[in-house]
Amino acid sequence: MKIMDFLSKKAIIADIKSTKKEDVIKELVDALIEAGEIEKRIRNRLIEALMRRESLGSTAIGQGIAIPHAKCDGVAKLVAAFGLSKKGVDFDSLDGEPAYIFFLLVAPQDSAGPHLKALARISRLLKDRYFRESLRACVDEKSIIKIINQEDEKKI
Repeated sequence: MKIMDFLSKKAIIADIKSTKKEDVIKELVDALIEAGEIEKRIRNRLIEALMRRESLGSTAIGQGIAIPHAKCDGVAKLVAAFGLSKKGVDFDSLDGEPAYIFFLLVAPQDSAGPHLKALARISRLLKDRYFRESLRACVDEKSIIKIINQEDEKKI
């Protein structure tokens, strides 16, 4: 499974404006809505599902990375948004550091397999320090897509 198989090219934000956890989640959900990946009518339900998941334990895994994720009724297929924060956001990370790289992953209620595979794939790629630093250095959506594509080709 490649990240570009489920990452929406139209839901990539090179400079997230939000400075709080819930606002980052809302900004990324709105990017998925604007990209036509999810319907606006499930926005609040989806945000609630994502925040419920956060209340179980932060999805900020350290090293400047957060992977907020949830399953929700009304989501038709596994889809992700990507965001980059220049300033960093306090996301209650395991290492206490701010998060800069965000992959927001949403899936249909009944899709355990693909959802877990996607989480594992993102986590595995982000363990690579060079990949993380390359992403953080990106200034626009095009360069983000290029770097993710390059990594996708390398590590299957």
